Amino acid sequence: MRERKFFVPLEQPGVGTMMLPGMPSKYSKTQWTLRRPAPRLNEHTGQIFHGEPWNLEGEYSQADENCGLIPGKDPTMAEAPLSGVRVLDFTWVWAGPYCTLQLAHLGAEVIRVETSKRPCPSRLVGPFPDKQPGINRAGYFNQYNQGKHSIALDLSKPEAIELAYELVKHADVVTENFAAGVMDRLGLGYEKLRSIRPDLIMISMSAFGQTGPFRGFIGYGPPAAALSGLFFATGYRGGDPCEIGISYPDPNAGVFGALAVMAALTHRALTGEGQYIDQSQWETVLVEMPEGLLEYAMTGREPERMGNHDSIMSPHDCYKAAGDSEKWVSIAIGSEAEWRALCQVMGKGELADDLRFKTAALRKRNESVLDEIITSWTKEQDRWDTTRVLQSAGLAAFPSMSNKDLTDDPHLRARDYLIQLEHPEVGRRIHAGIPWKMSETPSRVKAPAPLLGADTEKVLTSLLNLTRDEIEHLRKAEVLI
Repeated sequence: MRERKFFVPLEQPGVGTMMLPGMPSKYSKTQWTLRRPAPRLNEHTGQIFHGEPWNLEGEYSQADENCGLIPGKDPTMAEAPLSGVRVLDFTWVWAGPYCTLQLAHLGAEVIRVETSKRPCPSRLVGPFPDKQPGINRAGYFNQYNQGKHSIALDLSKPEAIELAYELVKHADVVTENFAAGVMDRLGLGYEKLRSIRPDLIMISMSAFGQTGPFRGFIGYGPPAAALSGLFFATGYRGGDPCEIGISYPDPNAGVFGALAVMAALTHRALTGEGQYIDQSQWETVLVEMPEGLLEYAMTGREPERMGNHDSIMSPHDCYKAAGDSEKWVSIAIGSEAEWRALCQVMGKGELADDLRFKTAALRKRNESVLDEIITSWTKEQDRWDTTRVLQSAGLAAFPSMSNKDLTDDPHLRARDYLIQLEHPEVGRRIHAGIPWKMSETPSRVKAPAPLLGADTEKVLTSLLNLTRDEIEHLRKAEVLI
């Protein structure tokens, strides 16, 4: 962290110099800085209401508002935001493909480069539909590679590297998430690729970044969560650090990667310059941990593990509902009025004036007793009945949802978030779709995930003008495999 200069100093009035998490993506061209501290209360009232001048040095320029990401393209056209952008995707497993999934959802043409000689691990792990394994049947792969193309290219062959060079000529963006140095050893490092396509944008999404003493280490999401302190902050009061159930750093890094590519595309639209982006998965998790990092920096105390409780609000927990061990309901109370409303809904109005629970501080002090009282109410009722009655009273409550709950959820279906895609091998299946809606530049899932190598011939003929005889020769030489 020190060598990569991840933590950066910022002078905060009334506090002094603070070391804050910086940017997890290092850009070779786009400048990034913490421009100012958090605002003091009412600091900008004069500028907003009384016409006092702003200090706009280094700020966003209104003249940039209508820039299109593709030179010469009309940005007002009602099509997907990244329509016309082509991505050559060397990523695998989860973090990298999750990045390019966002780009595909935004309209980019994403071409995955893969090989059956060393298939993506996500093609080899379940769940498999109907419990029938297959390289094209993994639900993991098929969820995170919607809307992409696949070409089979064995990069251990010199001829395959030459084909990759030709493809780069037609690419706007190259993505990869191998350990530092792997792409250079393959002959596909940024310096080589930008000599072929000078305005190319390339992002490397390694576990620890391209510099620093850990640069050569291989890493996956769970170690990044442990190293970031996320596991240390997760768990129940008085208990040990806990894992969080999923490899959260992987999709998190994917979202940060997509954001970094968008920033680089915007920079290219304004300047004509491509650039290289060095992203550290470890650092993408650290920027999600400001409370713990700053608590230690400002007080010298480590954050306390508290399960589903909150440091201020009480009650604030996940409570057992009627039914099997999977049935729970979360309740969060943020004000005295809400506390009194909860007491009324539970039919325990006298609790509102109970000396143990008169204030949020007292409720925190007696939280274990309070949780027992609430559980005695929730465990006798269906979680949805509890949710409806509390929501009707203006209180925050919602069931803990299983995967089946989510796929059956009427709200998600009504928003067209859950979609059905027809896949050549596994048939029609439900997928998680696009979690945003934009009024002027609509996004949609264009196709299911590709079969391995399904688009090889199409890509090589349409982009590189190879003949079928040339493609067949490459197949026989096991370059396209």
